[in-house]
Amino acid sequence: MAKGPTYKVKYRRHRKNKTDYKKRLKLLLSGEKRLVIRRGNNNIVAQIVEFTPKGDKILSSFTSQNLKKLGWKQHPGNLTSAYLVGYGLGKKSKIKKAILDTGLHKIIKGSAIFACLKGVVDAGIDVPHDKKILPSEDRIKGKNPEELEAMKKVIK
Repeated sequence: MAKGPTYKVKYRRHRKNKTDYKKRLKLLLSGEKRLVIRRGNNNIVAQIVEFTPKGDKILSSFTSQNLKKLGWKQHPGNLTSAYLVGYGLGKKSKIKKAILDTGLHKIIKGSAIFACLKGVVDAGIDVPHDKKILPSEDRIKGKNPEELEAMKKVIK
């Protein structure tokens, strides 16, 4: 560890690899609301977040656990669930435009984060993105395309 009078200790969240402050500052300086997508093994969380000086304010949230309450019987961490989480958040929130905040997740073409982004975009929220990074329709629909369409009707 570095020593000396000029050494400055980094912020705790930076030391623990929880926050990329340079990326966060760029997102906050844009002045737009953020579409925050976080993925675990068995859960996907999508939120619309607004910056305030006292701290971030969550305007709207939707998780794959909400899908279970609506009758979704598939695994909550797959691409179809991610798409439905994004679609549900898009229908639930009242905003028109947002920017994507992936946090420390790696940007991988066709991943669940971008399936969720596709759901948000299909629900009517304008989020700047490249069409090449989204997963294909076949991967999103999965094995039961009828079940996906039925769930989209349930989410209003």
